[in-house]
Amino acid sequence: MSHLIAASARTILDNRSSYLSFGAAWFVGHGAFALAHGDDPLVDLPGPVPMLLLGGGLLAALAITGAAAGRARRTATADPLVSGLLAASWVIGFGALFVVITALSSVIGDPAIQTLLWPTGSGVVVGLLHLAGGVAYRDVLQYSLGAWLALMSGAALFFHGANLYWLLALAGGGSYLLAAILEPRRLAAAHA
Repeated sequence: MSHLIAASARTILDNRSSYLSFGAAWFVGHGAFALAHGDDPLVDLPGPVPMLLLGGGLLAALAITGAAAGRARRTATADPLVSGLLAASWVIGFGALFVVITALSSVIGDPAIQTLLWPTGSGVVVGLLHLAGGVAYRDVLQYSLGAWLALMSGAALFFHGANLYWLLALAGGGSYLLAAILEPRRLAAAHA
């Protein structure tokens, strides 16, 4: 998921483009959901607009991250097994989330549960995957981001209405942007 830089015997990941693009997607997408949520929304957006903003932002972030990862694979010495397993983990994690949400929605009989569990569950899965990436690449910043995203997204279930989306937009998107700001310092220390 990250841009790779070869450094001596290990690979150092540069996640700035990934962090910035995903941070913007979370901020804009979840922010649009927050603005348009409820019977008396702050902004009257047509129903599909928040989903299009979030989905489009996430697709753009995936494309940016994929392009950076593709360039990095040509110049770095990353372990292809680790990279492949981490990539597969994203598919497996979201596949499992789909099954859980679909089953809960069916058993409980309330399709509205999906509006709570998709944004929060996705944040938990993404956080756990960042934890794994942090361990695999010895990246404490990515690990810390993952821990924050997993815990914050789970805690978002305690918030009601638009507040759930505000938390994801500001605390989630903001954490990605903070990680992007801190990434150059981490890279400099890793190259020292």
